[in-house]
Amino acid sequence: MNDPASQALQSQFVWQNQLPWLTLLVLALPLVLAAWRLKIYPSIWWILVLAISLVTCVISIFNPGFLVVAVTIDMGLVAVAAVDFLRLYLATSQGIEAQREIPRTCSLGVPLESSITIENRTSMTLVGAVRDDLPENFECFPAEHALRLPTLGRLTAKRKLKPGRRGAFTLEYVYLRFASSLRLWVRQLRIDVVNPLNVYPDMKQLADYALLARTNRLSLIGVRKTRRIGQDSEFERLRDYTRDDNHRHIDWRSTARRNKLTVRQFQNDQSQRVIFLLDCGRMMTNERDGYSLLDHALNSTLMMAYVALSQGDAVGMLCFSDKIHSYIPPRGGSSQMNRLIQAGFDQFPRLVESRYDQAFLYLSTHCKRRSLVVLATNVIDEVNANAIVDYLGNINGQHLPLGVLLRDREMFEAADSPDGDEFQMYRAAAAADILLWRDQVLRDLEHRGVLIVDAFPDELTAPLVNQYLEVKAKHLL
Repeated sequence: MNDPASQALQSQFVWQNQLPWLTLLVLALPLVLAAWRLKIYPSIWWILVLAISLVTCVISIFNPGFLVVAVTIDMGLVAVAAVDFLRLYLATSQGIEAQREIPRTCSLGVPLESSITIENRTSMTLVGAVRDDLPENFECFPAEHALRLPTLGRLTAKRKLKPGRRGAFTLEYVYLRFASSLRLWVRQLRIDVVNPLNVYPDMKQLADYALLARTNRLSLIGVRKTRRIGQDSEFERLRDYTRDDNHRHIDWRSTARRNKLTVRQFQNDQSQRVIFLLDCGRMMTNERDGYSLLDHALNSTLMMAYVALSQGDAVGMLCFSDKIHSYIPPRGGSSQMNRLIQAGFDQFPRLVESRYDQAFLYLSTHCKRRSLVVLATNVIDEVNANAIVDYLGNINGQHLPLGVLLRDREMFEAADSPDGDEFQMYRAAAAADILLWRDQVLRDLEHRGVLIVDAFPDELTAPLVNQYLEVKAKHLL
């Protein structure tokens, strides 16, 4: 069986069996290379095409007479795939336009409406999907939209975008995916559509406060009605009587003229100054409810700034970590709120040691008038605690210091639940020891004449506003 004739016959048999495979490989290789360069990829339907080719090749192994049929089928499949490839490439190479409509500004954690419009100016019905650009820490509902565009058709897909981080972002692209007519190929397209987006702290709370203040229902958000010591005598305006108004302030002449209870409103002390020192260092990197401590502190300080501006005070802000990042001098008026928002919306906690010495030195050189200085920070170790006590205590007299110290809820929960195994007991004991040390730091600050707001990050707004109103009521400035 090893004679030359048998070896030649065997070689011919092997070559005939490999011919369908070689034919398919040679014809399909240009398609694969073109797909790699043009971002056109085989779809799942290619499995069916390969299965048909595999069956014909297997049959040709056992039936050499089927060789011509197998080669013909392979060439036909490759030809069909090539035509389908070219149709998709020519149809999607030009004539597709995309536009995005989205507001330039939004608030942190508040969903905003966005829409994408895709226009088909090609000669082919396009079927696929569209996906918009999604910055990091953003959520999108829905993430993808099905797409079916006839010739000269237009589709507008709407979505809701929920920002999970403050700052300045840019949405740069719209991503499209199209399937060929026979569904053998899928092409990925990326169209440049640039839209800037600024994510600010949650400003909805400002509108809620203004509404509740007009209707005298601030107690619904935890703001107490503070009794003022003494009474400002400068008349401001007449307004309708509300249930909580002092009956001695009723203006009976105006009431008789209007046939409606009317009270006199007096002007509060104005032209006082409030300066926020916002710590952007490592102490503010912890997160609560998906937001960093700096996010919570910024939301609350902006709320207090809004209240102070509405009271006629001048408000400023200084953001710092290992250096001074931004400073807004104290000013009054409605436009100052926009300056504060612009100064703080793109500030993020940094893993650096905060330089309190630089912050208070900068404050002393740029603000010499007596002000309410509000330092928003966190107490972690003795190094930063001693710095906070020293610098806040030293400015007492020239300024009125207010320390805003954020609580760690996990620490308090661990100390309150010592039950469990040995590890839980040790954990509760360690948490209790840290809280005792923290309480001593607060006492040291109070002994130095520093006002304190000690609250959990997600419950900071109401205590901070209440403390400010108490300062105003007692005329501490």
